[in-house]
Amino acid sequence: MALKRGLSSVGVQRSRSSGSRLRIVILFFFSILTLLVFFVGQGLYISDEDSVQSGFGKQNVDWRERLASQSIKNLFTKEVIDVVSTSTADLGPLSLDSFRKGNLSTSWKVIGVESSVADKATSQSNQKATDLKQEMSQVKEGKLPNDDHSHDMLTTTLRRQLRDNRREKHVAGLVQKDDEATVKLENAAIERSKAVDSAVLGKYNMWRKEIDNENSDSTVRLMSDQIILAKVYIIIASMKNKLDLRKELQIRLKESLHALGESTTDADLPHSASDKIKAMEKVLAKAREQLYDCKLMLGKLRAMLQASVEQVMSLKKDSMFLSQLAAKTVPNAIHCLSMRLTIEYYLLPAEKRKFPRSENLENPKLYHYALFSDNVLAASVVVNSTIMNAKDPSKHVFHLVTDKLNFGAMNMWFLLNPPGKATINVENVDEFKWLNSSYCPVLRQLETAAMKEYYFKADQPTNSGSSNLKYRNPKYLSMLNHLRFYLPQVYPKLDKILFLDDDIVVQKDLTGLWSVELHGKVNGAVETCGESFHRFDKYLNFSNPHISQNFDPNACGWAYGMNMFDLKVWRKKDITGIYHKWQNMNEDRALWKLGTLPPGLITFYGLTHPLQKSWHVLGLGYNPNVDKKEIESAAVIHYNGNMKPWLELAMTKYRSYWTKYIKYDHPYLHSCKFRNEPDYN
Repeated sequence: MALKRGLSSVGVQRSRSSGSRLRIVILFFFSILTLLVFFVGQGLYISDEDSVQSGFGKQNVDWRERLASQSIKNLFTKEVIDVVSTSTADLGPLSLDSFRKGNLSTSWKVIGVESSVADKATSQSNQKATDLKQEMSQVKEGKLPNDDHSHDMLTTTLRRQLRDNRREKHVAGLVQKDDEATVKLENAAIERSKAVDSAVLGKYNMWRKEIDNENSDSTVRLMSDQIILAKVYIIIASMKNKLDLRKELQIRLKESLHALGESTTDADLPHSASDKIKAMEKVLAKAREQLYDCKLMLGKLRAMLQASVEQVMSLKKDSMFLSQLAAKTVPNAIHCLSMRLTIEYYLLPAEKRKFPRSENLENPKLYHYALFSDNVLAASVVVNSTIMNAKDPSKHVFHLVTDKLNFGAMNMWFLLNPPGKATINVENVDEFKWLNSSYCPVLRQLETAAMKEYYFKADQPTNSGSSNLKYRNPKYLSMLNHLRFYLPQVYPKLDKILFLDDDIVVQKDLTGLWSVELHGKVNGAVETCGESFHRFDKYLNFSNPHISQNFDPNACGWAYGMNMFDLKVWRKKDITGIYHKWQNMNEDRALWKLGTLPPGLITFYGLTHPLQKSWHVLGLGYNPNVDKKEIESAAVIHYNGNMKPWLELAMTKYRSYWTKYIKYDHPYLHSCKFRNEPDYN
């Protein structure tokens, strides 16, 4: 028992000693923890205080920087400062004076800089506004000193910054509007350039932004432009004594001219053309660097333009002269035909030289035609086309008058090729004994010394003028041309007659013309005046009082070629006497130049009835733009002008209307080498 008690007392003592040790450990742990908390708290306080002090110092530094920036902005605009800062970083220092004067060229711009500068400036502007607003809020919260001076400075700066932002936005809007307006103007200019008349200037322009036709032979035109510039630079190089450059330009110019030759399309150019273009471009670039002077270039280009205009005018005069000369000539084939027919005619017995149905020649109930010509082939087309399109050829009578030289050929042709059931007769104008110089003013005037000198003197200074040559055409010397003013004397028993020129083709039945009511007028004709052309002032000299006091300069002209004449009214009004009166007054050619249309306009003034235009379509001898529908719907088409269908000058697009009435397999035509092309030589 005593042992048990001793053991229990020892256990109690051990448990008491372990409990005291635990208390000491816990106390020590809390003591250490307290010290740690103290030191950590002290460190956080110090770092927090340092950060506040450093932040306050940084704000002071930013404030000084803003004041300096504001002072600079008073001197320079924002765009200048941004460009200087950006360009200095990217391209090195630039002169601020150049920006202030605005005299820097576009070559100083760097791709990508403009957008980056604008973006950077915008972001900086927004950042500054944000900083100022934050400072104001910090002042209000007491984090920054809130003295009156600082507050006023911040307020003023903020307002100024807001004004600058509004100004920048306004300027940006104006610039955008200006850019949009510029783009619109450029687009409008491009559209106008596309609409330029191609007859004079053509569609191509080396300064155009685009070429509307992909197949516009741009290579040929590029070479032409290079040649022009090379010529200009050669002149300038000579003036500035750049002999080496001039020699190089001349070499390249010669090569380009040789490569271009007479090519008008890219397909005609040689394979070496591209190399010539590149070589020329190099020397032109070199010339631009050394010789370019805007005023000098402009002056030389104007001089070249003037020289080109004068050259074009000279070539135009030469062309007109040659066309008039060609219009006067008789093709060899037609001359051959006339000679062969003449020989055959005079070999015929007298009894075989007469035409049948001569009783119809004076029958006023039939349809009579007057045709005055010295061209056998042309007269045959007029007769054939009329008969082939007539409803009843037996009622048509043709009165042909020619000169002594072609009288036999004209008779022989229609004896060999009679016009079916129609009636035909051929007369010689030289056998009209009543048509002499004592009765006819034109014949009397042709016998005067002044008229002979005008027509036949070779050494006249104006002899090569195209207009002068035009009025020296032999037709103006022939009475066949003036016989139209003597129709009642030639056909005294007829009441109406349809006058036809020998350069027309009949495409429809013409009998309806005899039913047209002329309302007491003498002449039925198609008018030719437009808005401002083919009026009386085009043909007559209105500076002469005899003309100006008796005629209206705006009166409408009309055409010879297909005219219905009422011979009864003609005789009653003495139209031939009126013609004689005015022809006598024009002996010195002061009222009009030679020809039959001007005296016709005067003689039949107020006595002409206008016919529908579909009866008579003109212009196939000079106008390449006659409407095809008008041609095909016309009763008569007229090759008036120099490009007669039997000449090489004829327009191919119109020849088929004339050639389809010719039998090219005829023995006489075949022997004289006629072909269905405008080549009779």
